[in-house]
Amino acid sequence: MQILTPHVYWAQRHGEIYLRVELSDAKNVNISLQESQTLQFRAQGHGAKGENPYTFSLEFLEPVRPEISHKSTQRQVDIKIKKQEERWWDRLTLQEKKPLFLAPDFDRWLEESDAEMEIQTKKGYLFMYNLVQFLGFSWIFVNMTVRLFILGQDSFYDTFHTTADMMYFCQMMAVLEVINPLLGLVRTGVFPALIQVAGRNVILFVIFGSLDDMQNKPVVFFVFYLWSTIEIFRYPFYMLACIGTDWPMLTWFRYNLWIPLYPLGVVAEAVAVIQSLPIFDETRLFSIPLPAGLGHSLSFSYTLQLYLVLMFLGLFINFRHLYKLRQRRYRLRKRKAH
Repeated sequence: MQILTPHVYWAQRHGEIYLRVELSDAKNVNISLQESQTLQFRAQGHGAKGENPYTFSLEFLEPVRPEISHKSTQRQVDIKIKKQEERWWDRLTLQEKKPLFLAPDFDRWLEESDAEMEIQTKKGYLFMYNLVQFLGFSWIFVNMTVRLFILGQDSFYDTFHTTADMMYFCQMMAVLEVINPLLGLVRTGVFPALIQVAGRNVILFVIFGSLDDMQNKPVVFFVFYLWSTIEIFRYPFYMLACIGTDWPMLTWFRYNLWIPLYPLGVVAEAVAVIQSLPIFDETRLFSIPLPAGLGHSLSFSYTLQLYLVLMFLGLFINFRHLYKLRQRRYRLRKRKAH
């Protein structure tokens, strides 16, 4: 039986390979990777030789990651493969003579200089984002520290009025941390970022921002201080990573400081939620109107009681995520040391 190969078009970036397989209405798509370097493709579909099974094999120039994603459309199969090392390849395959079925995908093709410009633009954007967030949280941290030394415990009661505007700005900017991984600008997972950003914004905008009675409570000081302490080490770490710089002490703080501070931060947030419950019951703010037979309204405090449970579930998810990042980081450093 004749082995049929589809037309395959390829393009690359520094970190990824893109394959476009000209196979319409593809079914039973099977893509496997052997020894981190050889891609095997099999599928049933309509190609150059009509409706038939098609297959091809590519031995890449360098190893690639095992996580291969693909998407089948009516017209083609799109495959995305991540390189193990982010760098430009002189060609796609290990063999110098390219296979007859393979051609450049000029719709996605970039010259190395253009790809380099794309990377620099991405790094420049990420560097500026992390720099702005670092400066914002540093201002909050220094402002609160100075006021604590000068005023002592009295500074606890006006934290919100002196730092809330900057905290609003930083937390609205933090929404980009959910958007960036969705756009593929960073490799981190979307869900852990969403948990942290959404959780903090509930505390800031709903608990503190909407209740005047909460704004003078000492818990605001502890929540803001713990948040800013975490971020004045996290943001410069990522900022320097954009320019390929690693400061050992900063790296140590980034991968170890969260261990005590994240749980403490969630405890402080939980205290804020608990203190707000009677205020929401009294003011009926955000209460849900009910039919006449069931009473006047359902207090928003019931929603917050459920949110308290979700907070600690979110802490567990984020704690596990950060622990995996920490393990991966130190495993990588040990490998480089050897």
